[in-house]
Amino acid sequence: MLCCVSVITFVDRLAIPVAAPGIIGELHLSPAQWGWVLSAYVLANAVFEIPSGAFGDRKGQRLELTRITVWWSCFTALTGWCRSFWQIVTARFLFGVGAAGAYPNAAGVISRWFPKHEHARAQGFVWAASRLGGALAPLLLVPFARAFGWRAIFWLLGGVGLLWAAMWWSWFRSDPAEMPGISATELDEIGMGERKPGFGAPWGDLFRLPQLGLIALAYFCYAWGSWFYFGWFTTWLVRGAGFSIAQMGLFASFPFLMGMLGNLVGGVVSERLVEKHGRKRTYRWVTGVCLVATSALLLAMSIVRDHTAIVVLATLGFGVMDLMLPSAWAMCMSIGGQYGGTATGVMNTAGNLGGWVCTIVFGYVIKATGNYDVPLRGVAAMVLAGAVLFTMVDCTKGLGERTP
Repeated sequence: MLCCVSVITFVDRLAIPVAAPGIIGELHLSPAQWGWVLSAYVLANAVFEIPSGAFGDRKGQRLELTRITVWWSCFTALTGWCRSFWQIVTARFLFGVGAAGAYPNAAGVISRWFPKHEHARAQGFVWAASRLGGALAPLLLVPFARAFGWRAIFWLLGGVGLLWAAMWWSWFRSDPAEMPGISATELDEIGMGERKPGFGAPWGDLFRLPQLGLIALAYFCYAWGSWFYFGWFTTWLVRGAGFSIAQMGLFASFPFLMGMLGNLVGGVVSERLVEKHGRKRTYRWVTGVCLVATSALLLAMSIVRDHTAIVVLATLGFGVMDLMLPSAWAMCMSIGGQYGGTATGVMNTAGNLGGWVCTIVFGYVIKATGNYDVPLRGVAAMVLAGAVLFTMVDCTKGLGERTP
């Protein structure tokens, strides 16, 4: 079920950039205005990430994931009725208010339902599912928009989200002990001596952790790379690299397919390396090396002109970047200890702030220079800074096994 909502979240998230040609043309939006449309969702994510993660930690992820999925699905559907710049910016912001808590609450479920040594692999599956959603978005939505119009995309996706919310509420239980069919042995394996829903997060302890601040800053820089793919990538392909809309509908899916593989491989590899080298060394090197390689690939993307080379570089760039994602989230969950949902909410809030700045700056740089490659080089520089910062994080200096 977590993998299903991860797919849904990303299809909903990428519906806007995939539908960009129709929306920009019908609403007559400039590059700077389009940057604000893309960034509205990201800003809402940044503002509401921590509250949603903390609410899930306190009241349980069953309630919170149901609530936020219903919310964002309604505003996904309402996007299809927008007729102006301000309407679509408002709808996307309110969509983000709900979608903000999806991954912190998924992390909270994992921290409560999986043994610690399986956290990276479980995160790998959840993030791989999100990349499957990213791959499906252009493959399915471009022809769907051609047949029924861009507005119908959002009406359809809103209905899918509401269906998932009903299924989640009827099946899932936040406390593993309340789930039918769970044995005492399984409860012992996943560590049911740890906190149950109903305890608030120790905010003071969390925000005094230097490692949480450091990983948040690292994630802020990394997110410039991920949000380029989530937001501007499809527009860059068409207007910057000269791809047709039909070509974009196909090739924009390639990086996300590679990202799906990267997450699956990254989760398994990280788990095995942790057993051999420990969490601190493994997570530092996996995140650092992957982001250095990603930075180089993004820089090369901004230089080459051959379409085949661009597709290869873009695909590898996102795949390598996603290879580190399970390690980054497992690293943050280790820092947060029992409050993994809240800690990852802090980290992802910083990432969303980075993505918000990136999507706005990208549009204004294009407006100022008329060049789509200049801001991409800035993205590559920020990803490189993230690589350096991740190698400084010590995930063994967190809340650990602390109990309320």
